[in-house]
Amino acid sequence: MKKRLCGAGVALGVLVTMGALPAQASPATQPVRQAQTLPLGPSDLSETRTTTTLQPGVTLTRIVRGAPDSALRWTVEVSIPGGETSPDPDAPPTALKDRASADELAAGLKRDGFQARVEQVTTSRTADYAGGTLGWRVRGGSFDAQSDAASEQARLKAAGYAGSAVYTGWDGDRTDRGPWRVDVLTIDPRRFHGSLEASYGPDLENRETTSELSNAAGATAAVNAGFFVLDPLAGAPGDPAGVGVYDGRLLSEPVSGRPGLVTHTNGRRTEITRFTWQGRVTGRGTSLSLSGVNRVPGLIRNCGGGAHDIPTALPLHDVTCTSTDELVAFTTDFGKRTPAGEGLEAVLDAHDRVVELRTPRGGPLPAGGRSVQATGRRVAELTALARVGDHLNIKAALLDGRGHPVTPSPGTDIVNGGPELVRDGRLHVTPATDGMVRPGDPSFYYGWVHKRNPRTLAGVDTAGRTVLVTADGRSTGALGLSITESAEIAKSLGLRDAINLDGGGSTTMVIGGKVLNQPSDATGERPVGDALLILPRRS
Repeated sequence: MKKRLCGAGVALGVLVTMGALPAQASPATQPVRQAQTLPLGPSDLSETRTTTTLQPGVTLTRIVRGAPDSALRWTVEVSIPGGETSPDPDAPPTALKDRASADELAAGLKRDGFQARVEQVTTSRTADYAGGTLGWRVRGGSFDAQSDAASEQARLKAAGYAGSAVYTGWDGDRTDRGPWRVDVLTIDPRRFHGSLEASYGPDLENRETTSELSNAAGATAAVNAGFFVLDPLAGAPGDPAGVGVYDGRLLSEPVSGRPGLVTHTNGRRTEITRFTWQGRVTGRGTSLSLSGVNRVPGLIRNCGGGAHDIPTALPLHDVTCTSTDELVAFTTDFGKRTPAGEGLEAVLDAHDRVVELRTPRGGPLPAGGRSVQATGRRVAELTALARVGDHLNIKAALLDGRGHPVTPSPGTDIVNGGPELVRDGRLHVTPATDGMVRPGDPSFYYGWVHKRNPRTLAGVDTAGRTVLVTADGRSTGALGLSITESAEIAKSLGLRDAINLDGGGSTTMVIGGKVLNQPSDATGERPVGDALLILPRRS
């Protein structure tokens, strides 16, 4: 676990303006300029910014833009079956389909006495995705209250239809008038004497809430960080689903080619870099390639692994690729026990000497020890390589986008994310590169990229300040952001480079030990894989 430090004090100094303050400006000299407001909704919307100093070099700015919009309504979005006219009549129901399938469903709804309308959904072009028409959706009814939409949904269900109650403010219409609620943490390295760290908690395989991680370390402030395994069928819940470097140690391999947020304890030189990796285990004059680090063998969350993975070796977000033949290295950071299952495990002590060969695999590791697990055809490879008493050399190295080795120093953390949002001060949104475009499944892009959701963003501005942002969503009191809007927000805040971190129900900001925002899960704050912590100066 990352270091535990003394508790944080929060110094309050509140400022309300219509625009963000430059680092050296005072409230009395800062003019209000319309160009400083967030690029959300019409230009005439009201916007307030409340800035609080949390500790030297760290400020929190809460931005509230717009107000409840009476033009926004509740409706029921009906899931569309494949249908007789669909290219795939056996396809499962989804939010979007081709026009003929949507028309067929709407006609059936009307015959059964329901209101129904077919709406075309178009999406913005990005740096690597053409945009245009995603598909057609079917909606029924228009209601003032969520409860009325829920009643209509129940009536549809009783008639054999599937659907969900949705708020039209989540669609991403540029004419919506809000409201939006955005919280911005800024770390100015010229004044910052604390530390910026990533924490995954006591072990990688279990989840903790952002507030638990923050309070355990005595942090001044914290936000949730990277994507992680949520479903036990996809691996070990809590395990980072992508690159994870903590205090200079690579503890989770990257999703090949996807970006990571690189931070340093002193808050300087924050950057966004795309990573690949390579790992090998060597012994008896033989060297074998590794498939992964600290994850359940055979399950590659978000894909982007080996050439023989199914269905793809490319990044594919929220998909778990599989492989029958893997060689995965483990450290004691993973948890109390390594994953159990068929195969072979070579257990090493703190001196990299093989002390046990166990099959089936799975169990505790010696203090300071490591292990290598083999499955499928790789069992024979590990059997030939390892004997009790032998020394094995396990190495895993990050590579940057040009294939050059990256050697993180102690005090360097890297958390996974994607897509990119801003590069070199320009909008640079990369959903296709980072696996958010699923071939043949426009409904995923519609829900994950196109529609508004809670979001967590991070980046660095031209002055070298690290900026961490959360935006609430999935409510009528905070509409959330689409991925394109997230990029526009990051650019408007002056970020030179920016990345999307895990969002949705994971989006959380903690200040002084208490959750500041309103997480969207019905159960409250969601346990996550890791978090970014701003810590006070060490005593």
